[in-house]
Amino acid sequence: MAKAIMIQGAGSNVGKSMLVAGLCRAAVRRGLSVAPFKPQNMSNNAAVTANGGEIGRAQALQARASQLDPHTDMNPVLLKPESDIGAQVIVQGQRFATMKAREYGSRKAELIPKVLESYHRLAANHDLILIEGAGSPAEVNLRAGDIANMGFAEAADCPVILVGDIDRGGVIAQLVGTDVILPPDDRSRIKAFAINKFRGDPTLFADGMTAIAEHTGWAELGIVPWFEDAWKLPAEDVMDVATRKGGAIKVVVPRLNRIANFDDLDPLAAQPDVTVEIIEAGRPLPADADLVLIPGSKSTIADLAHFRAQGWDIDLHAHVRRGGHVLGICGGYQMLGRTIADPDGIEGDATSVDGLGLLDVTTTMTAQKRVALSDARYDATGDVLTGYEIHLGATTGPDMENSWLTLNGRPEGAASRTGRVKGCYLHGLFAADGFRSAFMAALGAPIEAMSYDAGVETTLDALAAHLETCLDVDLLFELAEDIPPGP
Repeated sequence: MAKAIMIQGAGSNVGKSMLVAGLCRAAVRRGLSVAPFKPQNMSNNAAVTANGGEIGRAQALQARASQLDPHTDMNPVLLKPESDIGAQVIVQGQRFATMKAREYGSRKAELIPKVLESYHRLAANHDLILIEGAGSPAEVNLRAGDIANMGFAEAADCPVILVGDIDRGGVIAQLVGTDVILPPDDRSRIKAFAINKFRGDPTLFADGMTAIAEHTGWAELGIVPWFEDAWKLPAEDVMDVATRKGGAIKVVVPRLNRIANFDDLDPLAAQPDVTVEIIEAGRPLPADADLVLIPGSKSTIADLAHFRAQGWDIDLHAHVRRGGHVLGICGGYQMLGRTIADPDGIEGDATSVDGLGLLDVTTTMTAQKRVALSDARYDATGDVLTGYEIHLGATTGPDMENSWLTLNGRPEGAASRTGRVKGCYLHGLFAADGFRSAFMAALGAPIEAMSYDAGVETTLDALAAHLETCLDVDLLFELAEDIPPGP
């Protein structure tokens, strides 16, 4: 019979995703068959699964740590924000609806049967399910109909570990305050606690651990020191993409409001001789950039307006006049064209807008989303790569005759007459070592040979070893309880 335990946080961004990834790899190293599970995630940084669906990229990393292929059952509800008040709702990998926050709040309890269905399918095939919560269970105003934290723990009848982030301060209040505010049934599910992101000598917080344990009655699992190599793992939030200075090649990335599927940046950030710099709103695009990379977007037309509002369109055209290179991926590719038309109001109001005009292509938004894993070849060198497509819209135009990829046997992408401006729909291409080296070399500076995938695997092993030295992993796994039979 499979067992399960849920990792919840005393706040957002306490490091739950990283801890679950490390614990998944620790379980694998102990010979257990383990699977990650997050009932509800909110992220525009999605991964594509082999069964043609979408899940949060954090769950894809956790699947990798578990030595499994990502599956839609690992994250049955994914919310992809399209505006400040609404999001696309993905259920078991497929688009379910687009809802405003208030509507979703009133309807999310309808999704619990699907969530439990996915959970029990995973449980039927593994020894251990490591569940990740979202946000904090202390948000008791969201408890009614909850499927992300204690609402799921109640429905699945599973124990909970609570994690606090000491780096942001006030960790004793985070944990003890959560215990105080929770209703008795929810409080009783918490069996132990841990402290994450500690800098310095952990023994200095021994009295703090004792105070938390005395106030709550929870078991102490330990204090996790800051994991210095976390930047080497794929980032779930764009703000977690490491900015490394001093590389021979400088790649700048304008921070779009609805930036999506920016995992294209992770292999570049991990490359020692490449500098990746995220440019925030209000800052100009640096004049010394070798490559301006315009990433994907969940709301392409709105993000194009944001791009122009920062003056980045002027900076980008100046960059091209200086001989700089530009790469647009997915939404960024669409922005580089002459026009983007949305006649049916897929992204909002029906409209047609001028693009940046650096590629002679046009895009029309369509309701059908393409979600697929794809094999490709870089035509310039023959390097083979595997990536994924996840986009709305169809692109046509003369510059597509200058395609530079072959995708599942067909031409893909477009390039300007000079070849210095390129676009494509394929995500994940820089994870291919040969392509990454060839593409960077074409910018004028050969880079050091490096295996990106091997680096991720080494870092996952190091993370598991790190947790084994500072957490009572034996106790954590012992606290996992049998999963009751599903419906």
